[in-house]
Amino acid sequence: MDSASWTGKTACALQAALQMSNEVFARHLGIGVRTVADWHKKPDTKPQSGMQQLLEAALDRATPAARARFEQLTTGRTPEPDDAEQRLADDPNISAALDWLDHHASWEPGNARRRVATRLAQLDLHALRDAASRRSRVDQRRVADALAEYYGARTQPHGRYTAVYGGRDEAVTSVLTCPEWLDLDCPLVARSDRLSVVPASADVDITLDEEAAMHAVQRLAGTLAMGIRLIDTPLYRLLGIDVHKGEVAGSVGITNFVAYAVTMDLLENELTDALADGIAPRPGSLPLRDRYLPDLAAVLDVSRRLCAGGALALCAIARPASPYRGEADYVLLVQERSGRVLNAAHRLAVIPKGFHEPMTDVRADAQIGATLRREMEEELFGRDDTDSTTTDWLRADPMHPSRLSEPMRWLMDTPGRLRMECTGFGLNMVSGNFEFAGLIVIEDEEFWTRYGGLIEANWESASLRQYSSLDPQLLTELIGDVAWSNEGLFALLQGLRRLSQIGGDRVNLPAIDWKVQ
Repeated sequence: MDSASWTGKTACALQAALQMSNEVFARHLGIGVRTVADWHKKPDTKPQSGMQQLLEAALDRATPAARARFEQLTTGRTPEPDDAEQRLADDPNISAALDWLDHHASWEPGNARRRVATRLAQLDLHALRDAASRRSRVDQRRVADALAEYYGARTQPHGRYTAVYGGRDEAVTSVLTCPEWLDLDCPLVARSDRLSVVPASADVDITLDEEAAMHAVQRLAGTLAMGIRLIDTPLYRLLGIDVHKGEVAGSVGITNFVAYAVTMDLLENELTDALADGIAPRPGSLPLRDRYLPDLAAVLDVSRRLCAGGALALCAIARPASPYRGEADYVLLVQERSGRVLNAAHRLAVIPKGFHEPMTDVRADAQIGATLRREMEEELFGRDDTDSTTTDWLRADPMHPSRLSEPMRWLMDTPGRLRMECTGFGLNMVSGNFEFAGLIVIEDEEFWTRYGGLIEANWESASLRQYSSLDPQLLTELIGDVAWSNEGLFALLQGLRRLSQIGGDRVNLPAIDWKVQ
């Protein structure tokens, strides 16, 4: 409302909307109790300008439910529902999550909706944004070190992926891997990209106690309040893994994104919230982690837990020599993730990056290369009809040659123009996700000349950066940036290692040697 229109009556209406006593309302504003009492006695009085600013600020900080009560008290009208309330009422994806929660928490139908509505009315949007800001300041190295403290000693032959780069600096990640899973040099083509789909009862083993269920309620309420996209798409769930040099194999089943979003995906925020609050990450201090991912044996036993994940790749595009830029090189693309994504928000990552999920052909789409090609179309070439968060799969073949973007069609028309490899595999201890790290190389300089100006990140990115493969100093600084996500840093390091082997005169990269510890 216009701050000039505040009166004793509207100030009292705000107090009623906030459901506060005189004493609590006075403390909330930072004023004396007598002033509040005077507003009740003299409803027509007009507070001075400084006081009006305090009232306006208090209204701005109020929850959506409190603002709705204030509007009804001051106008007599029932306000239109805000976007969050509308999504709670109408969004089929939210309804799917609520139904899932009722079932797996053994609640009566409708219980989850009521609990989420109650929590939504209590949320302070400013507090949610402050919490997101605090999480973003917990850097990649702190997360990796915290998980090392929580899980303790390695389980041979598996350990944390660590790299020494530039001859002396060390990068430590939370990615659990082993020597057999690294430097795969695996072409992402049918003969070597061979994950198979098997029937599996995806979520029959997930049962939520009251504490876990209420964390799920908080996640859904926060998702609504912050306007974060939540789409109930199918996801591949890893059931078995057989990865070695030159081949990616194993088995996957199908689960749904909402099951992941309200269970395993909660572990990252629980950990970063604890670190931001100075809580030591030990067993017993992280109840959700204690429940879902208590030890390294649980991390590795993918068949007995919900193990979703994805594929991400360092993208290297050949550029011709330029009198302004210099010698012929590869441009390397890095993104900063936006705040609208559900995980790894505000972190650095390679691009493309996406969940491993089927579109319309469950068996063919199980190839890691299928996810990376789809993500290239979505995240680099601007096709929104391959984005599962904004569209339904209504086309029989969304990746049919006739539907490809012009840059992707050019790449696919001639064999050899698009080189895609898997460079490593690991299990991310942050939330138990599987991570297939890759390298995408476009060797033909003509691509950059034709289409370089058309490459544009989508809504999942806050910014897109480019680096030259001939700039070892800047790349060394990039590796050391603590804003990376752990999986992003893993993919960057493995991609740079492989590019140094095949890049020829176009590369001058920092030396990178890995170890598992």
